[in-house]
Amino acid sequence: MQHDNNLVYSTESGRIKEEKSQTVTPSDGFAKVRRETKGRKGKGVMTISGLGLDAKGLKDLASKLKKTCGCGGSVVGETIEIQGDKRDQIKAVLEKNGFNVKFIGG
Repeated sequence: MQHDNNLVYSTESGRIKEEKSQTVTPSDGFAKVRRETKGRKGKGVMTISGLGLDAKGLKDLASKLKKTCGCGGSVVGETIEIQGDKRDQIKAVLEKNGFNVKFIGG
């Protein structure tokens, strides 16, 4: 049996997946907190970006923020979205986790 580089089918290792390395944009030292309403039917969300965390770190921080604020939210790309206008609570949690907070926009 001859092994070729052109693997067509193999039951040896299951599905063949290419490893995707996730790149994390480094933080500039500030967590940017901004209120957005575009594309949300007038409902406001607070977006937090510039954290420099990987996906797992973002999910952990988002869950802390959601529990503290008592509202919903999600992680989209490298930003955290928290529903409602909870600036002071978000700032307190971020500073407690060692981030410098900068409010952007109105």
